[in-house]
Amino acid sequence: MICEEKRLDFRIPDPEILKEDKRQAQLVFRLNQTMPVTDEYRQVLKELFRGNLGEGSHVVAPIQGGFFDRITIGRNVTINSNLLAMAAGGIMIEDDVQIAPNVQLLTSNHDPYERMILPCRPILIKKGAWIGAGATVLPGICIGAYSIVGAASVVTEDVPDYAVAVGNPARVVRMLDEERFR
Repeated sequence: MICEEKRLDFRIPDPEILKEDKRQAQLVFRLNQTMPVTDEYRQVLKELFRGNLGEGSHVVAPIQGGFFDRITIGRNVTINSNLLAMAAGGIMIEDDVQIAPNVQLLTSNHDPYERMILPCRPILIKKGAWIGAGATVLPGICIGAYSIVGAASVVTEDVPDYAVAVGNPARVVRMLDEERFR
């Protein structure tokens, strides 16, 4: 994954970012107040993610975060409740991913000296990965295909394909049999 850092400078307000932030905040509020599994709910999801929501994918409210227009969700993805997606750096979620409740996907941080500047790097979650409840994925991380991130883990380094990573910081504790996914 190309993991180029971009920096957002909030010392000088950008009218376009402010306008989009307002639009998304209102849509997040609507989504979190809308009856699930309805046409209205699905329409709000499509609007929030600017159409970057794959067929058969579902996001369970409530959700929180920002820059939802920088998230792409593949097909047949399930994202359970209480997702926190700080997506200024971009988040790509490939097909067949499972994300448990209370997961945090964080693509930005604060510069230690200029705290209104956010260094941002993307997150990539590859096909078939499963992220356990309460896990945190930090900026610039790639979660490998069919890998598992254990509950409450903090992912500070890339997780290889077919790996099981657990802990804080998350470490690979075993490899899954690639042949069983074919």
